[in-house]
Amino acid sequence: MSTEIRYLVAVNDEEQHALWPEGAPLPAGWRAEGFAGTEAECSAHVDRVWPDIRPLGLRRSLAARADAR
Repeated sequence: MSTEIRYLVAVNDEEQHALWPEGAPLPAGWRAEGFAGTEAECSAHVDRVWPDIRPLGLRRSLAARADAR
């Protein structure tokens, strides 16, 4: 029997990602992204899907400033 902890990938409204123990309740404002696995598998998934770690609000603000130029 494996005792390795399984995780899920959680995401919030700012598109920030986090690893969360599978079965533990997610904090308010976070939802399951749909991927679960070992810590290493989840970390690799986050690296693939979240290359720009800036919060969504910041990315939008910077894009709006660039468009205004």
